[in-house]
Amino acid sequence: MDINLLYWKNEGKTFLSRLRLWFNILDPSSLLCSDAEIENAHSLIGSVERMVHDEKAGDAAWILSLSSVHAGTGAILPAVFRPQVVNILFIFLQVVASFLPHSGVKPALFWQFLLQSYSAGFNHANRNASSDKGIKTSLKQGLLIVGSVAYATCAGAIPQIVIQRLSMSSPAVQMFFRSVLPIPLSASLAYFNVVIVRSEESENGIQVFDSNGNSVGVSQAAGAKAVKETALSRAALLGTTAAVPNLLLFLLQKASFLQRSPLLVAPIRHISTAIVLGLMIPVSFSLYPQLGTIKKEKLEKELATAAVSGELFYHRGL
Repeated sequence: MDINLLYWKNEGKTFLSRLRLWFNILDPSSLLCSDAEIENAHSLIGSVERMVHDEKAGDAAWILSLSSVHAGTGAILPAVFRPQVVNILFIFLQVVASFLPHSGVKPALFWQFLLQSYSAGFNHANRNASSDKGIKTSLKQGLLIVGSVAYATCAGAIPQIVIQRLSMSSPAVQMFFRSVLPIPLSASLAYFNVVIVRSEESENGIQVFDSNGNSVGVSQAAGAKAVKETALSRAALLGTTAAVPNLLLFLLQKASFLQRSPLLVAPIRHISTAIVLGLMIPVSFSLYPQLGTIKKEKLEKELATAAVSGELFYHRGL
């Protein structure tokens, strides 16, 4: 078990402790560190007799390792798919792709393609990689990812396509497609993206560990649980991001300043969307532990008999 997972096991037991950690991990200043600095930080914390937290290593080394190194493989994550980048790039793509009015269908499809492609790349880079089984599996997974991005791109642009192509003029219909439909649509597409991109984990299984960090075997049940938890957290992230700004505007629609200046509606929507998304990213990452647990009764028979304790651990991914 990688040293990063041991840290999550001890320091990420409660939602509030995980939330505190994620606020530190998402600090974009760590993106300025080189790969050599990241490797040194990871080596430093791993060399202190594999202690989960040691003052000699320093909090900075822990945060740098947790933010830049894959917790399952120990490999350095590509910079563009590190959690810190989500706070910048993902907010921009989500606001532009889903909530800005576009001049035509092509711009809507283009921005949705960028959003769904980045989401798929992030989900794949931060998956549990213990289920990888060679070139054939990778080819199959690659085709699934391409298909899921194409499908999600078209589905995500449905509100814009309907308004543009069908020339909807009714205020009620426009409000439905601009304010109501994006809420379940954003949540369901986020869930769909995770499930398809990480389907290997459910099919092939992921490694499970005992309380001492020793590998017990590979479990499909743990893989399915890890994917489901991550998909639910991502649906909560984007569903809430779509819902809160619309609710805010609904509550403010009778305010005198909006009635005097209706042009303020769009800036309020976009700014509130960026703020809510920025806050929901660490919250959604904290909903489930990075080192998840599964009771041995829910494992495959051969793993259940090998499990000494009542539960085993697995890397959930992000």
